[in-house]
Amino acid sequence: MRVVLGVSGGIAAYKACSLLRLFTESGNDVTVVPTAAALGFVGAPTWAALSGKPVASDVWTDVHEVPHVRIGQAADVVVVAPATADVLAKAAHGLADDLLTNTLLTARCPVVLAPAMHTEMWLHPATRANVATLRERGVHVIDPAEGRLTGTDTGAGRLPEPDQLYAAVLAIVDPHGPPPTAPSGSDDAGAREDVATAGSREAGSAAYDVDGLKGRKVVVSAGGTREPLDPVRYLGNRSSGKQGLAIARAAAARGATVTLVAANVSLPTPDGVAVVPVETTIELQEAVVAAATDADVVVMAAAPADFRPATASDSKIKKGEDGAGLRLDLVENPDIVKGLVADRAERGAARPVIVSFAAETGDAAGSVLDHARAKFARKGSDLQVTNEVGYDKTFGQDENTVHLLTRGSDEVRTVGPASKDAVADAVLDVVAALLHPAG
Repeated sequence: MRVVLGVSGGIAAYKACSLLRLFTESGNDVTVVPTAAALGFVGAPTWAALSGKPVASDVWTDVHEVPHVRIGQAADVVVVAPATADVLAKAAHGLADDLLTNTLLTARCPVVLAPAMHTEMWLHPATRANVATLRERGVHVIDPAEGRLTGTDTGAGRLPEPDQLYAAVLAIVDPHGPPPTAPSGSDDAGAREDVATAGSREAGSAAYDVDGLKGRKVVVSAGGTREPLDPVRYLGNRSSGKQGLAIARAAAARGATVTLVAANVSLPTPDGVAVVPVETTIELQEAVVAAATDADVVVMAAAPADFRPATASDSKIKKGEDGAGLRLDLVENPDIVKGLVADRAERGAARPVIVSFAAETGDAAGSVLDHARAKFARKGSDLQVTNEVGYDKTFGQDENTVHLLTRGSDEVRTVGPASKDAVADAVLDVVAALLHPAG
């Protein structure tokens, strides 16, 4: 495969060296096209040594070979990693002032852009508009990860790891190909679950199956519900919504029409995803049931409160003078997943595929998986994603370890430790297989 690797001027340019090695050590022909700014981070000799080809950033080098046209014309895929806000803006507006932007204009193959920048730049309306324009034109823009940025800053805008980008590019070029793996002998070989999202994937299921959800309607819930105690206080949990947003983002990237029911989520909404904000478990249930009417898939990644106060005070509850404390009368909230399963059975329908989540802690009565299996049996969902929770575990973290239980199978597939984006792809791989069963 003829790969053009564009590199623009951001600190994440060093990661492109590992991405380049993943491509070259798999036998691909890679031409590196850095911007002049990128060469301030990683020099031309490094790119030339790793690719085995001379490197230029301007249109004048070897001008007799017309590189500003020929490179894009001959490519099977063009990947820009990192793609700065500047390069996104130039690509969206058709500007061509160097070799890379000329190549983007002449390419007729898949184009994959992996943005990396500070959170404020990624969330700026101009950048969001540029990304939307590029996606409308068919350009594949991979959302950046969340994590450590330059200096002490942390947030959305981090370039995904090279093995994740490598796997995503292969899936875009050949969505029905074998699960992508790091080349034997490379620095990244076998180092991360993120390459194929799950080392225990069932034979025959497609990694990053883009077409498996194309045109499907997917409903995803995310976040944690809040049950009002009075106008000031509420009962809630520690869920950030990161995993649900990662699933919504991954489903949209695979071509699904996605509705995200977001319970008290403050994170940026993925592009191309319709959002229904809710607060309480009852509101979550109503929104999910309404959105699931004609859905193909429902992923219940939210953490709904199991209980709510029997009554909520209209005014702030004051401390008593006798120090007697406060007693609450709690009632159970509805089980949304069981309701969806029952409704599907009543209709005699095969859809939607229902994915439940189980946040569990082990105790004297059993392990995390003991409780997970019991919950899976009670709920009747098609796939259950189980994770161990607790202080500094899962909630709000950027990585996750989950156990996947599938209806009709005794196998437990463990994914991670891996990024929540990788977990999302592993979950959707199973969903795609449930929508398109073998045979």
